[in-house]
Amino acid sequence: MTGERSGPDTGRNAGTYVGVGDWTPESLAVPGEVRAVVSAPHPVLSRAGGEVDPTAAETVRLAADLVATMRVSPGCVGLAAPQIGVAAQVFAVDVTGHPKAVTVHGTFVLCNARLVEATRWKPGREGCMSVPDLTGDVKRASRLVVEGDLPGSGEPVRLVTDGFEARALQHEIDHCAGLLFLDRVAGAHAVYQRKTYL
Repeated sequence: MTGERSGPDTGRNAGTYVGVGDWTPESLAVPGEVRAVVSAPHPVLSRAGGEVDPTAAETVRLAADLVATMRVSPGCVGLAAPQIGVAAQVFAVDVTGHPKAVTVHGTFVLCNARLVEATRWKPGREGCMSVPDLTGDVKRASRLVVEGDLPGSGEPVRLVTDGFEARALQHEIDHCAGLLFLDRVAGAHAVYQRKTYL
């Protein structure tokens, strides 16, 4: 995907948390390996991932692998550890260049992410690399505050976002909790056959 970063890093505050700021995957200092993406009903997708030590070497490698796999996957704006077979609370997001994205923080990886505030709920269509044949309408918060840790440094992050990036974050946090978007749809009437394959 292409595009410029837009929007300020509104996650910075005067407390102990920082924003994603200038963090880049290159700061991990390890090359990422492209991994196979698992599809439902693989059991790892329905298992809640465990918390991780964001400074551990295996977490740093996992973060690099998530970014590498996301970057070679057309249309992918987020990828969570369970999707590459690892039951852990780690995910990558990058909505840069997506036509629905307004607030964009670039490429980032969060560990042990948790929702702090979720408001302005709206329905929207979602798809998933782990559910390649279906899409569905899911109601998500369109304004979000998320806290987590950066891989490598372990710095605690507070991220404030909205719109499409907020939706992507919630989708990936769900993966880390063992949930698919299909678990969030209102019913069978809100599930559709995918018409375009990425």
